[in-house]
Amino acid sequence: MSYDVTIFGIDITLKPVAFTLPIGDGWDVYWYGIIIAIGFLGALIYAYTNYKRFNLNIDRALDVVLVTTPVAILCARAYYVIFDGEKLESIGDFFGFGNSSGFAGLGIYGGVIGAFVTGFLMCKIRKVKIGDMFDIAALGFLIGQGVGRWGNFINQEAYGAFTGSDWWGMQSDITVMEMGHGMVHPCFLYESIWCLTGFVVIHFLSKKRKFSGEVFLMYLAWYGFGRAIIETLRTDSLMIGPFKVSLLLGILLCIVSVTLIVIIRKKLKEKEAVYESVFSDEAEEAFEEDIAIEESEIEEVEDNVQAD
Repeated sequence: MSYDVTIFGIDITLKPVAFTLPIGDGWDVYWYGIIIAIGFLGALIYAYTNYKRFNLNIDRALDVVLVTTPVAILCARAYYVIFDGEKLESIGDFFGFGNSSGFAGLGIYGGVIGAFVTGFLMCKIRKVKIGDMFDIAALGFLIGQGVGRWGNFINQEAYGAFTGSDWWGMQSDITVMEMGHGMVHPCFLYESIWCLTGFVVIHFLSKKRKFSGEVFLMYLAWYGFGRAIIETLRTDSLMIGPFKVSLLLGILLCIVSVTLIVIIRKKLKEKEAVYESVFSDEAEEAFEEDIAIEESEIEEVEDNVQAD
């Protein structure tokens, strides 16, 4: 199976299956899975090269990752099934057994929620500081999401409405079949660029983080804001009633995260101000004078005792 795709005036033929292993009747290995794996590897490499800056023990941190990753994938699948209304006739359908599409239909927000809930519990068990772990994981998520969205391109999914342009956007056999002729918004590309740009920006900001967990909140604000905007263009959104789930969640995450960053930074600034006022130059001089007076009085008492 292959798709003929035109994106920004460039014609491409895409094949979702990368190769087939000689197992049974043939086991297809999809580009989608390979690309997701590359994104995950990139996140691990980043974590391994930066764990000291985040005050983490790499062995304990990897224990958290190894348990959290499969749970996050299952949560991403569950999120999709719940909000997409997918009908499951058996537990095998949840895992994609017995159908040609395999383990398909994942909701990234479900994966994010599952990852951080499971990560929280694992951090408690392995005695890893939660804020530091979430900070480095957030940057890893941006790498994984930025790279992983190209798997959607190979599968020709996660696209938006018509652009109204003859060259801006993309068109494929699938978009024509589902929407008709015309260029549609390549939402996968928008989100990939947004996530990778966010990684670069937040990576540099993380070097001056004011508190443990701040980078995680920056990630939620950045991704939530961008996803909410991109979601307005998509035509395959998961819905709850008349509302797009990811759009509402993105707005909520952005507002809550920015609010928390402002509040926590303000409190830290107030503490610093109190510290400076107590230990200002004048206060230190007065303190030193008090110490000198006390020492003088002690010496005077000792002299009187010796004289007696």
